[in-house]
This record gives sequence, structure tokens and C-alpha cells, in this order.
Amino acid sequence: MRDAHFKDHFSKHSAGYATYRPSYPSGLIDVLADLCPSQQRALDCGCGTGQLSVLLANRFTEVIATDASSAQIAKANKKDNVNYKTALAENSGLADASVDLVTVAQAAHWLDLAPFYKEVARIAKVNAILALITYGVVHVEGEVDRLVQQFYYQDINTYWPAERQHVENGYQDLPFPFAEIQTPTLEMRAYWDLEALIGYFNTWSAVKAATQALGVNPTEALKQSLLPIWGDPKTTKTITWPLSMRVGRVNVS
Repeated sequence: MRDAHFKDHFSKHSAGYATYRPSYPSGLIDVLADLCPSQQRALDCGCGTGQLSVLLANRFTEVIATDASSAQIAKANKKDNVNYKTALAENSGLADASVDLVTVAQAAHWLDLAPFYKEVARIAKVNAILALITYGVVHVEGEVDRLVQQFYYQDINTYWPAERQHVENGYQDLPFPFAEIQTPTLEMRAYWDLEALIGYFNTWSAVKAATQALGVNPTEALKQSLLPIWGDPKTTKTITWPLSMRVGRVNVS
């Protein structure tokens, strides 16, 4: 389901999104599941290709995973107790008071939050949990990181959508009209070779916009700059992202 308010930055690159987007730590799932009134049903809105959805399925009996992009849903990771649907976050189609947990991972900055929050309040059970999750700017171990930060903050900075600022500040300036819960500090971690890192950069909306504007993909020049520093491109390096959350309790009894 799509409408004029759906900002589609990812459908044309859903295969790359499925392959190169990082996963979330298992500790995140445990933190959220343990806060919930029960672990019967979770709704993962703006699920993309299901990176978080399949992890939620390890703790919840059923996971409903929705995205406005049918192309993303088509490439989603499969799991028996994950039910994927093409739907807007503010129109889930679920019954009243039927969900223990609602998550939005790396997508809340694209949503029309007022109607979304109204939908959350409708479908949430008493004392259910809402979690807005975002991971910040990537870091790579060693000298490579200097060029990565230059690429992000200087080379392609002007090509990021305005909504990206919400990711950089960990969603702290988004409205959040629920009883907020403090959660442990977590980070995402991966071990990638150079090809995987460049593949991840190519999922960025700013890289897509820069490529269209410049007529050349800026990651090609970046890769050439990184090769002398990286060494053997098949060597894996530690990649990290700071993980931020706004977590709240809905329909408090």
C-alpha cells in the first residue's frame, strides 16, 4: 500500500538493502521482549527486508512485518512465524488491543508520526511497548575510519535527505507522547571485507542521489582511496554503529 506521503528511497535497491544492511544485536531483542506484557505478537513497521523482523521472531510467537514498499517485502528474509504485509505504518489493518510490541527500525524519520502514534495506541495491548530504533554513523576500525567519516560528512553530505538529521541525533528531537523507558546502551557490530562495506554505502539514499546528480557513483573513488589503507580487500575489519532507541509504554494501566 502506497500513497503520496510515502517517500520511497529504497524500493529500486531492495536487493542490495537485503544483502548489505547490517543486523541488530540479540541483546536488543531481549531488552524489548522482556519489557512487554507478553510475547505473543510483535508488529515491525517499516520493516524493509526484515532484518529486525526475523530476530523478533526468536522471542515472539508471531511477528507481523509491514512496509510501504512492495519491492522491499518481496526481498524480505523468510521465517515461519513472520508474516509480511505491504502496508503503511499508520494503517496496519490489525485488530484493536492485539499487539505486545511495536517496533520501527531505521524508519521512524520517514513516518507521519501523528497518525502512526494514533494507530499504535489503537492496536497496542495494555502496557504494550513501542520502540523507535535507529543506528547512527558507521565507524570502521583503524585508519580507514578517517576516510569513511570524510565521505559521510563532506563528500556526500549535501545529498542526504533532511530527515537524516533525526538519525544523527538518535531520534531525540522526534515527538514521543508515551511513558518513556530508559534502556541499556547498545551498539551494532559487523565484520566486513571491503566489498561488503562498499555494498553497504551503496544502500545509502545520499549515494543514490549523488550518483544521479553527478553521473558517477562516488563510492568508486572512495574504494580506490581505501584500497592502499585497507590492504587485502578480502580482509575483514570491525564495523560498528551506535544504536539509539526511544522506548515507551503504551496504554498504561
